[in-house]
Amino acid sequence: QVQLVESGGGLVQAGGSLRLSCAASGRTGSRYAMGWFRQAPGKEREFVASISWSGGIIYYTDSVKGRFTISRDNAKNTVYLQMNSLKPEDTAVYYCAAEDHPGAFSQRVDYWGQGTQVTVSS
Repeated sequence: QVQLVESGGGLVQAGGSLRLSCAASGRTGSRYAMGWFRQAPGKEREFVASISWSGGIIYYTDSVKGRFTISRDNAKNTVYLQMNSLKPEDTAVYYCAAEDHPGAFSQRVDYWGQGTQVTVSS
């Protein structure tokens, strides 16, 4: 089993940047596809970005393309979400997710983190 812990959320002004981290522990010997989701108040959870174990297959939802960058450091068992040019509509709880395979993220999630709050003020 794998535990995922997000960090790096906080309050930032529109146009600012944050970097979220997701640290995995437990059965980290497996090769996991990783992703980020977010959920704003009153809205459904939304896919944001994902990355294969090798880093070679990356997807973004249209609303964050060109602003967010997902990356990973497998030696540290950590995935990152660099968020630039933040907008108030990016305000949400951001969740890390893992799938127990090395390939393209399929949104068939095996493990979830507890989430970290990102608030973007105008």
